[in-house]
Amino acid sequence: MKCKALINELEVYFDEDIDPALRAEIEEHIAKCKNCRVVVNTCKKTIEFFCNSDPAPLPEDTRHRLYQAIEKKLRQPRA
Repeated sequence: MKCKALINELEVYFDEDIDPALRAEIEEHIAKCKNCRVVVNTCKKTIEFFCNSDPAPLPEDTRHRLYQAIEKKLRQPRA
């Protein structure tokens, strides 16, 4: 497995329902590649941090702009 392929499979890797052969291939690559190991460990820590914290309140003006952008996007005809 190459680094780019590993990055493309990260979402699947963190999913508990991953194919065991793919998990083994990813873990083999991580064991050999320091850069990918850092990426995976950073992602794990980020996920743990956000899963263990309360959501931050969204400022009212930001919420309003977000809803406006979503509504605008939903009104656009699909290509």
